[in-house]
Amino acid sequence: MAKTLSNEVDKYISCIAAYDNEFKKWEGRTKKIIRRYRDDTRSTSGNDSAKFNILWSNVQTLIPAVYSKMPKADVSRRFGDNDQVGRVASQLIERALDFEIEHYTDFRTTMRYCVEDRFLGGRGVAWVRYEPHVSNQEMPEDGLQVTEDTDEGGETSKVSGVEVEPQEQIEYECAPTDYVHWSDFGHSVARTWEEVTSVWRWVYMTKEALIERFGEKAAKQIPLDAGPDPLSNYTKQQQEYTRSKVCELWDKETGKVYWFTKNSKSFVDVRDDPLDLDQFFPCARPLYSTMTSDSLVPVPDFVLYQDQANELDILSDRIDGLVKSLRVRGVYDASQPALQRLLTEGDNNSLIPVDKWMAFSEKGGLKGSIDLLPLDVLSNALIQCYRARTEIKQQIYEITGLSDIIRGASVASETATAQQIKGQFASLRLKSMQEEVALFASDLIRLKAQIICTKFTPDTILMYAAAQQMNQADQQLIPQALELIKSNPLRNFRIEVSADSLVQLDEVQNKRDRVEFLQAFSGFMKEALPAAQAVPELTPMLVEMMKFGVASFKQAAPIEGAIDQAMEQMKEKAKQPQPERPDPEMMKLQAQQQGDQMRLQADGQAAQVKAQFESQIQQGKIQADMQMEQMKLQAAAQAEAQKQQFEIQKHQHMMQMEDQRAAQVDQFNRWKAELDAATKVLVAQIGAKAGLDQAAMAAQNAASNEVGENLGNGL
Repeated sequence: MAKTLSNEVDKYISCIAAYDNEFKKWEGRTKKIIRRYRDDTRSTSGNDSAKFNILWSNVQTLIPAVYSKMPKADVSRRFGDNDQVGRVASQLIERALDFEIEHYTDFRTTMRYCVEDRFLGGRGVAWVRYEPHVSNQEMPEDGLQVTEDTDEGGETSKVSGVEVEPQEQIEYECAPTDYVHWSDFGHSVARTWEEVTSVWRWVYMTKEALIERFGEKAAKQIPLDAGPDPLSNYTKQQQEYTRSKVCELWDKETGKVYWFTKNSKSFVDVRDDPLDLDQFFPCARPLYSTMTSDSLVPVPDFVLYQDQANELDILSDRIDGLVKSLRVRGVYDASQPALQRLLTEGDNNSLIPVDKWMAFSEKGGLKGSIDLLPLDVLSNALIQCYRARTEIKQQIYEITGLSDIIRGASVASETATAQQIKGQFASLRLKSMQEEVALFASDLIRLKAQIICTKFTPDTILMYAAAQQMNQADQQLIPQALELIKSNPLRNFRIEVSADSLVQLDEVQNKRDRVEFLQAFSGFMKEALPAAQAVPELTPMLVEMMKFGVASFKQAAPIEGAIDQAMEQMKEKAKQPQPERPDPEMMKLQAQQQGDQMRLQADGQAAQVKAQFESQIQQGKIQADMQMEQMKLQAAAQAEAQKQQFEIQKHQHMMQMEDQRAAQVDQFNRWKAELDAATKVLVAQIGAKAGLDQAAMAAQNAASNEVGENLGNGL
């Protein structure tokens, strides 16, 4: 239903204009930072200079360092009293919150976007709302309700004909957490968040959403002439919008919520506080970066080291140019074309022919015909650029608090203690960031808890909390717990999110904490139970001490109810009448008599044990002597046997030696006889050969003489 309060609309339009003027520079700076983070500053030609995106590296390092997993809500009683109803109510709220956070993905994505906005633009905003989903109840086909009528005789009869309108019932309900883009959020200009009196967000709604939210009549008056503005300037172009930009403004001073557009002269809708939140605003304090007490305009982290980042880009571009210049270049004698082939075609162990070698060598050979560009100057410049870039990166880490131990870099020579000290020092600022994110998540979860407690039906709360799975003792307290939940939940409960629950921790630490609790609990029980049995009047005090100690261990939260129940049973048992205590003098006399009797028994047992011990010693000595003699006899027998075996082996060895000597003598005699026989045969052969030679010579001489004679006679 539209409101024609033009003065009121103009007032809020002026408030929005003042905010836009105050945050104009910040919004322009944030756009540039996001474009740099996305590396959208490059042109499409591809001729841009080389850059070093240190912004992306730092943001990708910091986001998982402060938020890497879903937050875990911790709902507890505000005071550590023995309040069983409050304990059950805390469990119901905590279980319902866990279901909301884990079942729906809106909280996970919203936290991720808000943390990313905090490290880019310096501000992350989330918005919590209540969203019921209703459905019509089933009605008869004719739309008439059946009623009962009683006649004079007291008999009842069913009568139909009463026409009723269909009633709506809640099918399911939830409390979504919406992410608000940094450019779609605004607030009244102030110095601190506590001075802000109104907040708003711009919502882009389609025609169907306008009709569903404001009705068809009001939706017709809202033009579809807006849409989310593109980030990059070069992507801006004329486009056909299909949405309307509607402002949802919450004014704390008037306690009302207004919906209007920037060009309208009247409100689209006005409602009183629909959520009844403790701080009125449906959004938590934004997740800010660097802030001062005189302005709510945040300072992005990148602004604090943008000069060093620009130097990194310059050095990266120069390094890129030097790397491209590191190639062999020079001049050569044009009269020798083979020199060009030397660098373009030359392979391992290959030679290139050169014409007129004598003239080539007279000119100085290769050194006199080619001159290459020196690379040592370029390489030294490249090394200096790398060193300068490393120093600038270290400056950025000092500014941002990102030490080398956080980024996973360390020196191998450093000891474990040195690295631990560096990690503790570097985690000072990181811990502060984690606490800010945890506080932001706690505020959002508190808003969700208030909506769950005040707007959700009891059936929805019990369904989300899985109340049927609770133990029987706790289920009996559920009605009282629901009444407590509905009455100012933030006053009765403390809802927090631990910073450690937002980051990945070592499982060993969780095990160590649980072991520490078990050791402390068992140690206290070991001392407390005897004291309670000896002096029952101390049981209530010991029970309260136990509850006080257990409350400090978060690991004991799931079993806190069982511990409380056991402590109450101890207190009830202590209240029961105890038997009369005996006279102390009689107890002392009885104790003395028992002591004397036990002393006599102990002396007798000691004498008996001593006698048994001496007898065992004597028996052991005799057994040891017998074993020693037996070992001596065995050793002598073994020595004699070894001696006999040695004599036998010696005799056998001598016999073998004699046999071998006799065999060698026989073999020598046979060899000598064979040699003598062979010698005789050889001598005989030589003699026979000499006789034959003499006979042949005599025959030859005779023949010669005969020939001479014949020749003489002829003459």
